[in-house]
Amino acid sequence: MPYVLLLFTFAFLAPSTTASANDHRYNVGDHVPLFVNKVGPLHNPSETYQYYDLPFCRPDPVIRKMESIGEVLSGDRLTNTLYNLNFRIEKSNVSLCTRKLKVADIATFRDAVINDFYFQMYYDDLPLWAFVGKVEEESWTVGDKRLKYYLFKHAQFDALYNDNQVIQIQAFSDPTHALDITEDVETTVEFTYSINWNVASTQFKNRMDKYSRASLMPIHQKINWFSFINSIVIIVLLMALLTLLIMRRLKNDLRKCSNVDEEEDKEVGWKYIHGDVFRCPPNMSLLCAFLGTGTQLLTLVFILFMLAFFGVLYPYNRGALLTSLVVVYTLTSVIAGYTASAFNCQFSETGWKRSVLLTGILFIGPVVVIASFLNTVAIAKGATAALPFGTILAILLIYIFLAIPLLGLGGLIGYHLRSEFFAPCATKQYPREIPPLAWYRRTPCQMLIGGLLPFSAIILQLQHLYATIWGYKIYTLPGILFLTFAILIILTAILSISLTYIQLSVEDHKWWWRSVLRGGSTAVFMFGYGIYFYLRSNMNGSMQFLFFIGYNACVSFAFFLLLGTISFHASLMFVRYIYRAVKSE
Repeated sequence: MPYVLLLFTFAFLAPSTTASANDHRYNVGDHVPLFVNKVGPLHNPSETYQYYDLPFCRPDPVIRKMESIGEVLSGDRLTNTLYNLNFRIEKSNVSLCTRKLKVADIATFRDAVINDFYFQMYYDDLPLWAFVGKVEEESWTVGDKRLKYYLFKHAQFDALYNDNQVIQIQAFSDPTHALDITEDVETTVEFTYSINWNVASTQFKNRMDKYSRASLMPIHQKINWFSFINSIVIIVLLMALLTLLIMRRLKNDLRKCSNVDEEEDKEVGWKYIHGDVFRCPPNMSLLCAFLGTGTQLLTLVFILFMLAFFGVLYPYNRGALLTSLVVVYTLTSVIAGYTASAFNCQFSETGWKRSVLLTGILFIGPVVVIASFLNTVAIAKGATAALPFGTILAILLIYIFLAIPLLGLGGLIGYHLRSEFFAPCATKQYPREIPPLAWYRRTPCQMLIGGLLPFSAIILQLQHLYATIWGYKIYTLPGILFLTFAILIILTAILSISLTYIQLSVEDHKWWWRSVLRGGSTAVFMFGYGIYFYLRSNMNGSMQFLFFIGYNACVSFAFFLLLGTISFHASLMFVRYIYRAVKSE
């Protein structure tokens, strides 16, 4: 039974194969698979609808293409069409169908034109887009302006080929063939199409490069690299300055601790809390779950970068990113379970099961709640973002029969390979009282510092990333994105160490949870920037707003867990180092 389930799962997750059985190679006149996908407002990427929700010419019957789980999660709904674009066969003004548009159909098309609707198709796995119609302004007299709405009734396809393979295709809505749909009047319209074929020198393996060319224009690339290098220089100087100051101060402290002079020894505040600094923090199970989930997400990000470097993830590889997210997150559940259980068992041999259980719901729980709410909104709007029951069932089965067992397996491994927590200093029976702290030494201020500086380091690339996710800019420089992510990790660790040292210097030994909050606070700034990005964009409507806030909250929470984990481990290594180096009294 487990083997059958595994075969079913990965068959469902695997990207769907193309209609061509011979590696996208065709003879003259061969049928090339063409699927219509979806329609939607240009500025609302989450608000898309099925192609035939608009009264276009439709085949009988309408046949849905079998899709991967990633394609469904992306909102793709590929179906067959009446267009017949055979390989290297040119056609001109071919009739697609003649359709009588009722008043309701006219109103539907007009509403689509008002909202700048586009349609998307896939031809031999190549995406193509065109607008549904256009709006023109007519003025007969001064001050008398009237808007006219037109429906495009002719589609022009321009295709390129190299030998026996399709290299490129574009779609154009011909403005000279347009139907006036300003008035609510029934009419009959004939939809037509044409296709031209031309030879291209581009190799088949490079045909997707066209879609990344917009983000690699010379001026844009020059500005991008200049800004990136400028940010790198500033960040490196900042990290060097912080490291130099902290190391210099720390060396002075260690030298004073080694000095037998009692007067100098009293100046070192962090030395006097050596009996409290390794005291087990409150909510230990939650902390273990936090570290387990954060380690899992960090592993997931690195694996996704590897897939991008190896060419598995690239623009318009339908559903590949979300399919990879589902697969990798499921498989890395064993890492989450192991990390949570192993850290818990360093302090106690009991309670690891609770830590593993919390690990399984700490991230997925809020994501499921948000996704369920957004799915309800999408169902109410009739959008393609609404998940079919089969997809929901498949995800549920994957989590129950794969993710949860792997999570439990990791927990068992962590329990059996448990080790004791290494503390250079013995913990006293009663905690030391913490002196009153100035406002700038408390948690909110430290979160502000710990989050603002890393956020300022990534804001440039965050802008490009948001434009990719919520706009039509294609980000194709994973190397720069990876370097930015690496700098974010390093800067988070250095700031965590610095702020932990400042905290211990005033005899505040409750650093465990504060180190987590300091590192994760960058995600709070990311969420705030997301709202700022939305307000500056052209996105509108309640559905798009809710989807933007929901997805942004999920991503920000993931980074909160990830960066909080990095911050905690950096602080833990630092605390162990300084108390191992000092002489115990």
